[in-house]
Amino acid sequence: MKKYKVAVVGATGAVGQEMLKMLESRNFPVESLRLLASERSSGKKMVFKGKEIPVEVLSAETAKGHEIALFSAGAAISKEYAPVFAKNNCFVIDNSSAWRMEPDIPLVVPEVNSSALSKDKKIIANPNCSTIQMVVVLKPLHDISKIKRVVVATYQAVSGAGGRAMEELNAEAVAWAKNEPMPKPAKFPYQIAFNLIPQIDIFLENSYTKEEIKMVNETKKIMGDDSIRVSATCVRVPVFRAHSEAVWIETENKISPEKAREALLKAKGVKVQDDPSNKIYPMPLDAANQQVTFVGRIREDISTDNGLAFWVVSDNLLKGAALNAVEIAEALIERKII
Repeated sequence: MKKYKVAVVGATGAVGQEMLKMLESRNFPVESLRLLASERSSGKKMVFKGKEIPVEVLSAETAKGHEIALFSAGAAISKEYAPVFAKNNCFVIDNSSAWRMEPDIPLVVPEVNSSALSKDKKIIANPNCSTIQMVVVLKPLHDISKIKRVVVATYQAVSGAGGRAMEELNAEAVAWAKNEPMPKPAKFPYQIAFNLIPQIDIFLENSYTKEEIKMVNETKKIMGDDSIRVSATCVRVPVFRAHSEAVWIETENKISPEKAREALLKAKGVKVQDDPSNKIYPMPLDAANQQVTFVGRIREDISTDNGLAFWVVSDNLLKGAALNAVEIAEALIERKII
């Protein structure tokens, strides 16, 4: 099997570290690996397959000589450097929001739309974490009967806001347990421990948050259907890892829960956990560090004629970010694009 020259940009961040783990655990065919980050990470060493690899500073020079680059360094860095890598004949798989809604940039979840990949599209966008896990479940149902409307409420783990957000939740939980004064929130506008915050990202003029509108727009683009109506409410919850979503859909023709369950049991990347009588349903505690998207609580939506309701849980750092990025790279190989 051919092996590839790979770079991870933003290697020392939470998602960058997970990208490294996914490359190793999935035995991705790596010929050489370079880890790139900002100057403050220069000199650090990270381990890949038992070997220490030094972290180098991202620059125009270190952007050369790669075939695949996994980016998780923020939108500003992606806007600046993704085109540099692409000009050097490298496929860039970018985890930021920088390129997602650009018309000529593929926005890819391999189980849904790997056909969007092509040799001439060197920059590929990795969707928002909350969108990825939802569309993986929507696609098999959309194939049975066209989805007309989606309503989703997300319950998003603090790891979606980065390592410092996880530290903040931990510090608050420790303070509460010790009956000590609660530390002042820094990453979030309010205390997150034992609380829910119904705001992720900034509010827009229509009173939806940027995160919610990402889900609206990205779902339509990935599914390839602008007619799907989507409404989202995104909530930050005091969970360290794995996002949960309550989803309601309305379809053109009725899909029974049994038929939906049957389709999802066959769906790639999906694991059905749906036995409420025995208290079996997806939970973030079980989904953390797992490389699949879990779905359960599949039932008829009794408020509409052609409706289904279900509960979706997935690790936001894996399928919601690092795993999906590596799977895109795998799809490039499988489709003989690279």
